[in-house]
Amino acid sequence: MNAASRPPSFPGDKSLRAFDFHVNPNIDPATIHTLATCEWVKKGQPLCLIGDSGTGKSHLLIALGTEAAMKGYRVRSTLATKLVNELVEAADDKVLAKTVARYGRVDLLCIDELGYMELDRHGAELLFQVLTEREEKNSVAIASNESFSGWTRTFTDPRLCAAIVDRLTFAGNIIETGTDSYRLAQTRARAEQAS
Repeated sequence: MNAASRPPSFPGDKSLRAFDFHVNPNIDPATIHTLATCEWVKKGQPLCLIGDSGTGKSHLLIALGTEAAMKGYRVRSTLATKLVNELVEAADDKVLAKTVARYGRVDLLCIDELGYMELDRHGAELLFQVLTEREEKNSVAIASNESFSGWTRTFTDPRLCAAIVDRLTFAGNIIETGTDSYRLAQTRARAEQAS
């Protein structure tokens, strides 16, 4: 897929063909290739990619989003903090309902870096509105470096945290990418070759 045909919201050009499954044995190629058929998007199911930094979560998030876009689905990709900031601004400008509806209409919403930053209660509630708008209608795919049990640091209200986890996991796919950073391994290998 070239840059001209890539949906403008993707932060980079990542494909499944470019993903090295040999580097991360935690990721089952058959599972990912099944997800690439986009049947889960057709059914409005969620996808959670959970694992440490450098384990391939963002690459897979973008690649699977790209697969969905190539199959004709409307896809939007954003960072969690960017989405929450946009929702806060929309609420301040009295256009929140319109913004939530816009995010509700796309077939697949890809949210990267969920769990990296603590969200205040207002921001978490706004994100919850988007997830509720999409629930069991349109798919959400998220990438997080934090296991679900650690999300209470991001979503400080325990009940709201539980409701968000429920929205993102019900009838969904959960892929755990592990803890071994590909980037760190590459950096170490280059350092060893240089010495």
